[in-house]
Amino acid sequence: MAVDCGMMILLPLLMAYSPLGEAVHEWLGIAITALLVIHHALNRNWYRTLFRGRYSGIRVLGTVTNMLLLADMIALPVSGILMSRHVFVFLDVKAGMSFARTVHLLASHWGLILMSFHIGVHGGARSKAAARKEASAVRTVIPRIAIALLGFWGVFAFIRQEIGSYLFLRNQFVFYDFSRPLVYFLADVIAVMVLFSMAGYYTAKGLKHRSS
Repeated sequence: MAVDCGMMILLPLLMAYSPLGEAVHEWLGIAITALLVIHHALNRNWYRTLFRGRYSGIRVLGTVTNMLLLADMIALPVSGILMSRHVFVFLDVKAGMSFARTVHLLASHWGLILMSFHIGVHGGARSKAAARKEASAVRTVIPRIAIALLGFWGVFAFIRQEIGSYLFLRNQFVFYDFSRPLVYFLADVIAVMVLFSMAGYYTAKGLKHRSS
């Protein structure tokens, strides 16, 4: 849980590349990559069971999401190292800089979507067990309303930050509005994360309901 929470905290900060600066961005990138390695080491048994058992709809969803996210998380640090101007500058890489920048732009925004969706899929897969522990309307309804409002905000944040244009490379240059405080940008990113976590949660929950 500590590793997962650490990645969730670092992700919005990594998206705030422009205001935080290149050097901070690179060190944060190293930190989240280290956490990803630890995350996969802790979940190594998942790889051992890939070719065992029956693949239900929800298992296919989880496996495809995990594989896409793994590919994305490999592309991000590799392209980042190639572009590095601070931490890995000693490598003195000169070739393929333009391609690495395009890959990094694409992978960073898809990483935001896939990681959020991944979180939701795992929550949806465990929804039945969590439902048994519900204690009161106050403890369940209020958080659900708050999450729904954040998800609704995420729709507008997705449009305002033009994330769709980066996902499909319709725009290859990130424009940051320095007139808005950093906290507003981070709130937008968190809202988008909630939106796609909700998408993953309800997709997984729907598949689980169909198979039950």
